[in-house]
Amino acid sequence: MTTIAALDALEILDSRGRPTVEARLTLSDGRAVSASVPSGASTGRHEAVERRDGDLSRYRGRGTRGAVAAIDGEIAAALIGREPRQREVDAALRALDGTPDKSRLGANAILAVSLATARAAALVAGEPLWRHLAAGAEVTLPRPMVNIVSGGLHAGRQLDFQDFLVIPLAASSFSAALETVVAVHAATGELLAERGLSTLKADEGGYGPALPDHRAALRLLDDAVRRAGLEPGEQVAYGLDVAATHFFDAATGSYRLASEQRTLDAAELAGYVEQLAAEHPIVSIEDPLAEDDWPAWAELTARLGGRMQVIGDDLFTTDLQRLERGIAERSANAVLVKMNQIGTISETADVVAHAKAAGFTTVVSARSGETEDDALADLAVGLAGGQIKVGSVTQSERLAKYNRLLRIERDLGEQARLAPLPETLRSA
Repeated sequence: MTTIAALDALEILDSRGRPTVEARLTLSDGRAVSASVPSGASTGRHEAVERRDGDLSRYRGRGTRGAVAAIDGEIAAALIGREPRQREVDAALRALDGTPDKSRLGANAILAVSLATARAAALVAGEPLWRHLAAGAEVTLPRPMVNIVSGGLHAGRQLDFQDFLVIPLAASSFSAALETVVAVHAATGELLAERGLSTLKADEGGYGPALPDHRAALRLLDDAVRRAGLEPGEQVAYGLDVAATHFFDAATGSYRLASEQRTLDAAELAGYVEQLAAEHPIVSIEDPLAEDDWPAWAELTARLGGRMQVIGDDLFTTDLQRLERGIAERSANAVLVKMNQIGTISETADVVAHAKAAGFTTVVSARSGETEDDALADLAVGLAGGQIKVGSVTQSERLAKYNRLLRIERDLGEQARLAPLPETLRSA
């Protein structure tokens, strides 16, 4: 019987130069695995809570020494001698923490150990992580949804909407889908340079130019897709991450589009998205309304959900109870899946399974603050997540995931299959 012999942790830096947590798990046979966790900039208030030190003399209060100490001490004491069984370890971590939002030990500490446990269990089983997570179920390669232009909190609020993404429609393999996206990204950079606009990158590697409004960003995508030798709506469609919570005024219940100098109510914002989709091949919208504007979400989904993917990110925060409410109220038709929003691998898997059973599509997602850890790729394949949102096609912390997917595709050989297009993505 192989058991957990040691656990220790380290404070490392994420892709934004901010502290995060890496855990190392050593097995009784001497083999060891590591796992590091991401951190978000655009975070919903219902997410599991990271543990930060608050010491302003270090990393502006963002240090994670407390989370590291929790792994080295309390968590290690509770888990040493146990077998690396995912659900048992995750249940023990939740019980040890004892809070509904994992704030005592810290979701960053808990997830680092949970993910390290998944890796250790796969190692003991002698199989890759994606196959271990699949547990015998059929797997697919996820279709990439890739950030090309950024606004919102990812790019200094140059635009109110946070991300403008491309989705390869016609590709029949993951490698072909990635090739399509890279061509569009390169063409976008060329156009920005020719037009005298900035080609500097935002948090997730997308371009962050000073554009006058959201329509200008979409016209830029149209031009870039055509320059890449593709046709908008045929080979490539678009997704919008609106991240509306960040320009929502709770006091008035309105949405302030600073870049366009106007204020809209929920119905008007839905109408605006509808107008943009009539002008451009938009097939997916994420967080088009604020995280607790539940009635407006249901109205928007009834209005637009038949023709596009309506994704809840801040709305659901990878939380099963919030997802169940969204399913019951028909508040969306898709869920963004971020493992650090909930804090354990088993809870993440449960959200994916529940969403699929309800007919929701799933998009496995990275965060703005990522590490070189490539486990997200295995998670997307093993859970047959359908789509993956990692960021753009620059920066090593993003490419680690894309390159891992290329390797998994190679290893699957003739069995490699790109996830089919959901019905909601076929309307372009």
